[in-house]
Amino acid sequence: MAAASSCGGAGCGGPHCSSSAAAGAEEDVTSERLRRISIAGVCGKCDGGGAAVAVAGGVGMCRECFRAHLFGKFKLAVTSNAMVRPTDAVLLAFSGGPASRVALQFLQEMQSKAIQSWETSNSQALPVFGVGVAFIDEISVLLPKTKHETETAIEDIKAIVSSLSPGDKAVHIAPLEDVFSSESKDVESRLREVVSMIDDETGRDDFLRSLRMLSLQKIARENGYTKIMLGSCTSGIACHVLSATVKGQGYSLPADVQYVDTRWEVPVVLPLHDCLAQELSLLCEIDSLKTQQLLDRPSSGINNLVASFVARLREENPSREHTILRTAQKLKPFSFNKFSANGYHDFLPSRLRPKFQNVDGDGSTFSEILCLICGGPFSESELRNLESAKHKVQKKTDLYTAYCCQSCRSQIVPVDTNTFEHFFSLLPKFWTEKVDTASVSSLRDQIEDYLLEDSDDEN
Repeated sequence: MAAASSCGGAGCGGPHCSSSAAAGAEEDVTSERLRRISIAGVCGKCDGGGAAVAVAGGVGMCRECFRAHLFGKFKLAVTSNAMVRPTDAVLLAFSGGPASRVALQFLQEMQSKAIQSWETSNSQALPVFGVGVAFIDEISVLLPKTKHETETAIEDIKAIVSSLSPGDKAVHIAPLEDVFSSESKDVESRLREVVSMIDDETGRDDFLRSLRMLSLQKIARENGYTKIMLGSCTSGIACHVLSATVKGQGYSLPADVQYVDTRWEVPVVLPLHDCLAQELSLLCEIDSLKTQQLLDRPSSGINNLVASFVARLREENPSREHTILRTAQKLKPFSFNKFSANGYHDFLPSRLRPKFQNVDGDGSTFSEILCLICGGPFSESELRNLESAKHKVQKKTDLYTAYCCQSCRSQIVPVDTNTFEHFFSLLPKFWTEKVDTASVSSLRDQIEDYLLEDSDDEN
């Protein structure tokens, strides 16, 4: 220990220097790991003689080129879609898995370079974007993990984030049941009860995903974040494409497969959109990036079946996931799948400015009506059903049901109409209050012709 402290951990090269010994051991471990996952041949990009790892398409790359390849995809997605402005505060949704771990590492590198540029700049005109990390803890309520296991995993996540420098990063650990904190004291029981009322296994899975998004939005709003960054990658999005198709969510599908999603109060971005899960796991192994997957909750129902099916497709041909995603991207995106030029024009390279300027003049007809639970945009038939239901509703629960898309009504909303009132009373108020506000606005529109103007009242 004395030798290590005397050289400041840099490795003095002495025979008893524990720092150099540790560095050598780490190098040996990395080399052995690279040899184990390498394929025969040389790097197909730099023609070097080092060990090569296989990427999609069977192309071999050395460690440095493979890393640059993935970082290039990440950076291109961020810059070409104006995901992060210098004035932004970005909240990264961190699960501890390979995808979010790589996103955290790459985001850290971009922030570090921005800090260096800011420090060396004479004017220091542009600020450096901030980064925070959020972990949604649904384990303590929904999975049979001991308190010690959960606490250890959360401490590991905090250690991973704190090891990254420069740049301070706040870590937000939020239990999933916190989405009910404004209207209930026993939030754990409320979460368990509402989940238990959903009979469909796939519906429960989708409902919990919607709660996670609501929780992320809550953290972002309360802490001043301007963007939420997810670790969704090509593989995950490809699974969603197939499962959404099976569930009858084809109309709203284009909204979920784009780089940018501004339908939420705090916009959501997907910088790993073009990266495969296999590549991200491989990078974590090569670069010894620590992950924490103890708290992973496996998918269920249709989502699990689709994930197994896509995994088998991947074994036959790794490029199948890209093919599924490219096919889905041919669907016309919604207007909220791009940032408008307003607020972004000054931060964009000149070659990208026309792309964002055109958004403001986009004549696409997008309905402002979103599903109460999943947030999916309503199709024309769903809009007609909603307008028809508004004139027939006798109870508020009937209106809540009308504001749910067809998929959520069939998989999440209970079949027994006698339980509607109790089910909707358990939902987060943030969801139901939006419908209440919309119904009041609609009522005002209906009676507007009969209201007195201020001038009429004075006369």
